[in-house]
Amino acid sequence: MTSTGIRLHAPAPGWSIDADVVVVGSGVAGLTAALRCEAAGLTTVVVTKARLDDGSTRWAQGGIAAALGEGDTPEQHLDDTLVAGAGLCDEEAVRILVTEGPDAVRRLIATGAHFDESTDGDLELTREGGHHRRRIAHAGGDATGAEISRALVEAVRARGTRTIENALVLDLLTDADGRTAGVTLHVMGEGQHDGVGAVHAPAVVLATGGMGQVFSATTNPAVSTGDGVALALRAGAEVSDLEFVQFHPTVLFLGPEAEGQQPLVSEAVRGEGAHLVDADGVRFMQGQHELAELAPRDIVAKGIMRRMREQDAEHMYLDARHFGAEMWEHRFPTILAACRAHGIDPVTEPVPVAPAAHYASGGVRTDSHGRTTVPGLYACGEVACTGVHGANRLASNSLLEGLVYAERIAADIARAGNTLHARVPQPLPVTERPAYPLLPPEARFTVQRIMSRGAGVLRSATSLSQAADGLHRLHADARDALDENGKTAEPGVDTWEATNLLCVARVLVAAAQRREETRGCHWREDRPERDDTAWRRHIVVRLNPDRSLAEHTTDTTDFPPTLTQAQEQ
Repeated sequence: MTSTGIRLHAPAPGWSIDADVVVVGSGVAGLTAALRCEAAGLTTVVVTKARLDDGSTRWAQGGIAAALGEGDTPEQHLDDTLVAGAGLCDEEAVRILVTEGPDAVRRLIATGAHFDESTDGDLELTREGGHHRRRIAHAGGDATGAEISRALVEAVRARGTRTIENALVLDLLTDADGRTAGVTLHVMGEGQHDGVGAVHAPAVVLATGGMGQVFSATTNPAVSTGDGVALALRAGAEVSDLEFVQFHPTVLFLGPEAEGQQPLVSEAVRGEGAHLVDADGVRFMQGQHELAELAPRDIVAKGIMRRMREQDAEHMYLDARHFGAEMWEHRFPTILAACRAHGIDPVTEPVPVAPAAHYASGGVRTDSHGRTTVPGLYACGEVACTGVHGANRLASNSLLEGLVYAERIAADIARAGNTLHARVPQPLPVTERPAYPLLPPEARFTVQRIMSRGAGVLRSATSLSQAADGLHRLHADARDALDENGKTAEPGVDTWEATNLLCVARVLVAAAQRREETRGCHWREDRPERDDTAWRRHIVVRLNPDRSLAEHTTDTTDFPPTLTQAQEQ
């Protein structure tokens, strides 16, 4: 795979540091990879967009899934994951996840994470949608992500790992042979360096999280603007299955005009017995699936949307009044506080909920060691597509995937430790015009509204065509302005983020148009049936040097090997 030669318009780096590994992102995947690389004796630098504990991990409420309970087995966990993935999971990737997962969780506990325990000292496990057993370990009731983030941040700081906070990664650096040689980045505000700089390293681990901000309403924090996927595309990497965006069924409904990050009402609330009801109090998920409210998330989201359409309603309700005040305060204190902050008391009234963008099941295509199609570039966590999630992520598998595959990445880099050596980056191209025109900051909101209208929970050929047209106009306007007078929006965080959002939105819509069926969390109203004969396969996209998209569909459910895999075979 060769680089596209495309870069964001940015000032030349004014400073640089050297390392063996640079990890971009500070969630469970990034910090786990960094700790394991450091433990292997590799000089590691962590670059993160905000503070170390400000990524998506801290917002994870439900927990982390693993076969840790009596009578549970990795094989049962595998079965539930494959069912949720709607025929597109890579079974070997899932087997790695469920077999290595329990010990990975135990190592996380040894690192300092404290999970809730029963009175006899065992882990207190709960159920979530799609799981047939109680296998979700949680912390602080509904603050699992915050506890995992706390433990990992403390471990990184105790180890003295070098970190660069408040830094937006820009582009991948490569050497004359096209191998990874580090990243460029822009440090904001209180960072350790000023302006644009570079970290030179022969191994780069992308752990940048998701791209939920491509939609108007999402559970994702403001930093989730698809930066890692966009960087990988510009670097020539392949992405896969980006059409499979999971919309969480139960997000606190704050009104039809609400935008930005919305409060999540964890699936664990349903796992403990809450019911989905309409305005008349009728439980509408019964009879739609054997697990009713605990069906996989795509089934529940579709059930809610259907009922909303039938009744011309803006939301449904989650009824957990039967929990009582004590259970709410002990088991779900974070959700209780969020609801009350918006004038809703779940102890005495049902909670209004509606689906919102939550998790990207697709991402940068990797092999079982986290290697992408660009030598030296790795990806793990939500930015990656390992094949674990298929067409729909099973609840609470995301933290486990970040944990397991981060460890595998660190092990792979460590195995190459003796051959790691500093690579000299190719000089950045000096041109009169930037290679990638930047969008103005306000374009971010235009992208979000286009995507929410045309590529949200309900999709069709018509809605996707309208979305593609709108995104194309944005792209063409920026390109034409550049061609006419060489001008582009002023380089800066807002313009870089808007440009990244447009990049990932174009890929998502192209893949959604190509997949002419309904599968998992990809719901085509005009193609309501699942078509295994034609579509039980993956859609792979890369960026051409002229900024057009190159798409192809795999011949089978198996991913083609990455370059590194092919060299080994």
